[in-house]
Parts: sequence; structure tokens; C-alpha cells
Amino acid sequence: MSKFDRYDHRILQQLQTDNSVAVAELAEKIGLSTNACWRRIKRLQEQGIVRGNVALLDERKLGLDVTVFVSVKTSEHTDTWLEKFAKGIKAIPEVVEFYRMSGETDYLLKIVVQDINDYDRVYKKLISVAPMHDVSSSFAMERIKSSTALPLDHLVS
Repeated sequence: MSKFDRYDHRILQQLQTDNSVAVAELAEKIGLSTNACWRRIKRLQEQGIVRGNVALLDERKLGLDVTVFVSVKTSEHTDTWLEKFAKGIKAIPEVVEFYRMSGETDYLLKIVVQDINDYDRVYKKLISVAPMHDVSSSFAMERIKSSTALPLDHLVS
């Protein structure tokens, strides 16, 4: 892990909150010159710490009202099966997160769709990707917390 000082910490905190702020404004907020701030941002990007710059979209305003968490269990644990499964899942745009898990569930997917009928369409794609032992769906009733910001306090003392 890279060494971070309070300036890096402040830059990362700000970029997670509002990445549209001008470098000059960010530099002034954290007490650096514009050039020094820009160089630090570039270094963080080159190190892969800042992976990209994206717009966060509102699912509900786009008609994507249903979030589904899907637990997948498989009886096959081979590289070949995983390669086929991962390739198939990555090709389904409604799957916005995909994890290999420990414990009872082998894989966990987060799927965002318009409604239950739309989920059924996606479900049919999902089960055709590769043989699975069990697929279990849980529908989110309410989003209580959702954040893209990572905790950063451990980076500086």
C-alpha cells in the first residue's frame, strides 16, 4: 500500500464526495498549490488508487425500481466452470455487482431492473449461463444506506 499524507487523504475524501470540483478550488480547500495538487491527483490515478471518473445515476429516476440480490450455489468448483460463468454474468448489463463468496453462498450478484417481469427476463438469462445447484433471489424493500465513498481514516494517523 502506498504512503499517504494528510493532503492525499483530503484529496481522496474530496474526489469521492464531488469529483467535479476544479483542481484550483480543491487545492485551495486543502492548502496546496494548484500544481502540487494536480501532481498528487495524477500520481493517485497512475497508481490505480483513483480508478476512474464516472457520473452516478439515479436508478429510480431511470425507471430501475427493483434491486435484487441473487445467491448462487454450484456443485462445480473448477476453473473452467468459473470462467464460463464469469464470462456469461459479465455479459448481462443488469448485473451491476458480482462477487465470489465464502460460506454457504458461492457467488452473490446485485441486479438492478425495472420490475419483477424484467427480473424474470434476466433470471432466464442467468440460469442459462452455466449449470448451477441453487439460485436464490432476495428483493430489496428499501435502501437505507448506499455509498460509493470508501472509509479512508486508516490512511493517516
